[in-house]
Amino acid sequence: MTKSHGLGNDYLVADPAELPFRVTPERVRLLCDRHIGVGSDGLLLLEEPLGVRIFNPDGSEAEKSGNGLRIFARWLYTTGRMRAREFTIRTRGGDAAIEVGDGQDITVDMGRPQFREDLSEIDVEGQRLAVTVLSVGNPHCVLFRERLDVSELRQLGPVIERHPAFPHRTNVQFVRPLDRTSLELLIWERGAGETQASGSSSCAAVAAAHRAGLVGAHVTAHMPGGELDIRVDADGRLWLRGPVEEVASITLSSELIRRLEALP
Repeated sequence: MTKSHGLGNDYLVADPAELPFRVTPERVRLLCDRHIGVGSDGLLLLEEPLGVRIFNPDGSEAEKSGNGLRIFARWLYTTGRMRAREFTIRTRGGDAAIEVGDGQDITVDMGRPQFREDLSEIDVEGQRLAVTVLSVGNPHCVLFRERLDVSELRQLGPVIERHPAFPHRTNVQFVRPLDRTSLELLIWERGAGETQASGSSSCAAVAAAHRAGLVGAHVTAHMPGGELDIRVDADGRLWLRGPVEEVASITLSSELIRRLEALP
């Protein structure tokens, strides 16, 4: 098992054939627990042929993850499972083309955003909020702000995530465009809560701002964990580029394995 991060958004990566137990939601929650497990924002599990299952730390599964895909792609490349620098990874949110750059940079094609046209406002705690709702392979709700306030994220993020308008829950972004080439955002991830960075959230924020005419086709997304570059190509596809850093190769202790095996 390997642990890596993209701008502080960290994932465990594993080949199920190398694990001494079957992966279940309960076991994912223990592995991702930062106090009694290994600790992470999720688990990436190899699924043959050349696919990935993406688990949130609450044990639920995500359809797609921009940072998760970049982390998984680097793991495939550095472990020799994939020797080419360009390949495609299957996800439940669609196939994603990958480019492994020199150094730490990984680029992923996040596809064309799909906007929900029937929903532009939601009622949350007595407020009528303007929203942009879309999918980049997983669901997102973008709110534009003149300034960003982490206390607002922590108050409204979990409520919006589970709003009745989103029966499968949603990721939430509070976004402030800075100029034509940059924006900043705070992120509340479905199943994970507040995170330092998110690739799919960055893409959703840029797609929403680009559609509104607030930014151009090449944008830097600034998050608490760092920066990601997003490019909107001529076909409307979103290309996400940024660094991945490996943290550790992990051998699970016999005590932790016993606790994992005791779970359903």
